Amino acid sequence: MRIVTFSLNGSIQHGVRTERGIRVHPTATSAVDLAVNAADHPAGEEIAVADVTLLAPVPRPGKVICIGLNYRAHAAEGGFEVPDYPSVFLRGPTSLGGPDAAIILPACSDKLDFEAELAVVIGKTATNVRENALDYVAGYCCFNDGTIRDYQRKTTQWTSGKNFDQTGGFSADLVTPDELPAGASGLRIQSRLNGEIMQDSNTGDLIFDVAALIVTLSEAMTLEPGDVIATGTPSGVGYARKPPVFMREGDVLEVEIERIGLLSNTVGRRA
Repeated sequence: MRIVTFSLNGSIQHGVRTERGIRVHPTATSAVDLAVNAADHPAGEEIAVADVTLLAPVPRPGKVICIGLNYRAHAAEGGFEVPDYPSVFLRGPTSLGGPDAAIILPACSDKLDFEAELAVVIGKTATNVRENALDYVAGYCCFNDGTIRDYQRKTTQWTSGKNFDQTGGFSADLVTPDELPAGASGLRIQSRLNGEIMQDSNTGDLIFDVAALIVTLSEAMTLEPGDVIATGTPSGVGYARKPPVFMREGDVLEVEIERIGLLSNTVGRRA
C-alpha cells in the first residue's frame, strides 16, 4: 500500500492511493495505524488528490533518529573513517516540513545543504530487538536531512546545524514493506538541485542496513510507533563539492528513491 496523510476541510485524515485518487479510511488514527492494522479500517469514499493537502506520513514524529556517515563514499568525502558503530543524532519536529512545504533558508546562514535519505517509519514498539527486526517497520518514505553546514561544524555535536526550522522533510507516501525488497535494499536514491543530479547511489550500499539499525538503536532506546529512522545520505552533498554548492532562495530540491516516491521542495527565506 501507499498510505497518505492529508488535510481536507480542516480535518486530518488517512487513506490509500489508488489509480484515480485516494481511498479514505475514516477510522484510521494515523498512517502507521493504517499500515499496521489495515484490516481494522474499512475503506470509505474515493477522493481526488487535487482536493486535499498532502502532509508528511507522520506530521510530528516522536523521534527522528538520524544516522550519519552510513555510506562509505560519503564518509570519505567528509574526511571521516568508516564507522564501526552508527553515528546517531536526533532531529526535532519543528525542523521538518511537509512534502509540498518550502525549505526555509535562515537569515543567519547561507550554507543550506541537501541530503537525500531513506526514512524508515516504525510500526510497533521495539525494545532490545534481536531477530526479525524488519517486522517492526510500518513503511518507508523519502527524506531530506537538510543541514546548515556552518552551524553543524561549530562544535563536535551536530544538533544545531541539523535542527533549523523547516530545513528537512518527508515525501507524502508511506510505502508498506510488502511493496519493496526486504529492508528497502537495492533501490536507486538520488537528489537533484534545479534538475541537476547531485547524489546518485543505491540503498544497498548502506554500511548499517535497516535491520541492523533497528537492532542497534533498540538496544539503547525504545522505538515507538511513528518514530522515524533516517538511514543516512550518500556522497555528492553540496559542502563536499569543489566549489561547494549550497541551496539558494528559489531553488528546487528533489529527493527520489526508486519504487518509493519523490519529494520536491522549493527553497524559501524566513520572513
